[in-house]
Amino acid sequence: MRCVVANWKMNLASEEARSFCEDLLAHFTPSAGTEVGIAPPFTLLHLVSGLMRPKGIMVFGQNGHAEAKGAFTGEVSMPQLRDAGCSGVILGHSERRQFFGETDAALAKKIKAAWQWDLLPLLCIGETLDQRDAGQTLQVLGQQLSILAETGPGPLWVAYEPVWAIGTGRRAEAEQVREAHAFIRAELNRHFAGSEYQVPILYGGSVTPESFPELLGIPEVAGGLVGGASLDPKKFAQLVKQAS
Repeated sequence: MRCVVANWKMNLASEEARSFCEDLLAHFTPSAGTEVGIAPPFTLLHLVSGLMRPKGIMVFGQNGHAEAKGAFTGEVSMPQLRDAGCSGVILGHSERRQFFGETDAALAKKIKAAWQWDLLPLLCIGETLDQRDAGQTLQVLGQQLSILAETGPGPLWVAYEPVWAIGTGRRAEAEQVREAHAFIRAELNRHFAGSEYQVPILYGGSVTPESFPELLGIPEVAGGLVGGASLDPKKFAQLVKQAS
């Protein structure tokens, strides 16, 4: 299975989002074996899900709280994401970890909450440049995936995003991606041993139509979590076509 997910981050307003969806659908052809998703800001979830889900395109929240309701000003719960039309939720993005102090312990609770509300978690993991330079990449990835020992197996996508390649125009070399994805697969096999779940591993970090074909040729790269290029409907449609 191939997977391509657009992470709009804190971009676009309603008319821009509507125009994007219309442009994307004009260039979009569903393909068996390829899952496509869009993660818009919370304010656009109803709009985007209304336009995309009838066409078979998944909608993801960019974050979700582990509690179903309560006094958590500024947060959005998993059942609220479901109500807004989401079928999945991005968890643990490096920007959430870096700027908002998201911890592995919190993410374990969020994954279980997502499953409780029938949402597919897309778990992001990745190392910083300092960690890469110190030779700690696999140690960091192993630690970030260790939360699966607490959650147990379940439906899951994983995105490997080297933090130093997000939004910088830099991309990990093919051998670096191969090594990371092979390690992640081994860890997933260990944590999910004997379970029915097959977990696709996406790559994220300055994914473009120019870089994507090479990435898709690397073993265990099932697709991409796309940032900047996902704000251009024609580029994103091209990425979907490449994955298909």
